[in-house]
Amino acid sequence: MPGTLFVVATPIGNLEDITFRAVRVLAEVDLIAAEDTRHSKILLMKYQINTPLTSYHKFNIKGKTPYLLEQLQLGKNIALISDSGMPGVSDPGAEIIREAVGYGFRIEVIPGPSASLAALAASGLPMDRFIFEGFLPKKPGKKRKALERLKAETATIIIYESPFRVLKTVAEISAIMGERRIAVCRELTKKFEEIIRGTAGEVAERLKAKQIKGEIVIVVSGQVTQRESN
Repeated sequence: MPGTLFVVATPIGNLEDITFRAVRVLAEVDLIAAEDTRHSKILLMKYQINTPLTSYHKFNIKGKTPYLLEQLQLGKNIALISDSGMPGVSDPGAEIIREAVGYGFRIEVIPGPSASLAALAASGLPMDRFIFEGFLPKKPGKKRKALERLKAETATIIIYESPFRVLKTVAEISAIMGERRIAVCRELTKKFEEIIRGTAGEVAERLKAKQIKGEIVIVVSGQVTQRESN
């Protein structure tokens, strides 16, 4: 019988944010495919998991995907994990999931932590409708076009950003999309967690006085329609 690909969500910061089921699956599978094996070893050591690890990241994805598919065909059960959160979300794990589905292998998802949903819940912005944009394009022209497209979006918008670009991105949100309510969420669930809320302009000013480090999620309020404003 072919093996199963387990898509396992792992903590986004605090190592205690992992489910009992995830710990059991990681201990029981034949192989764990991890985005960064050095990073993942910290989690596995905490829970005394000794399952063999193999790397699976954007630099070896073309060569490693056929290997993982072969292992599944041989009946091996594989757990896919990313550095944090749900594999496949702004993450190279999407490739092996897509290929495994295409070949008809069983996929089993072990849900858990998500930086995007944690930031949405902490933002104080509407949660009934939202869209996830992941990382915006790095090139200025493409980034501007993306923000101009999002300007008309009425749902709450979730964006991932680098600490090196967050100030510029928030300033661009203010200039292109107007003075939306936003929340910049940094280092969620970690020791130095910080959430900065306000209008885009206000948050940009506060960011200027800070040395920004860590992983960032930006949550932006959607455009208010004429009906809603009345």
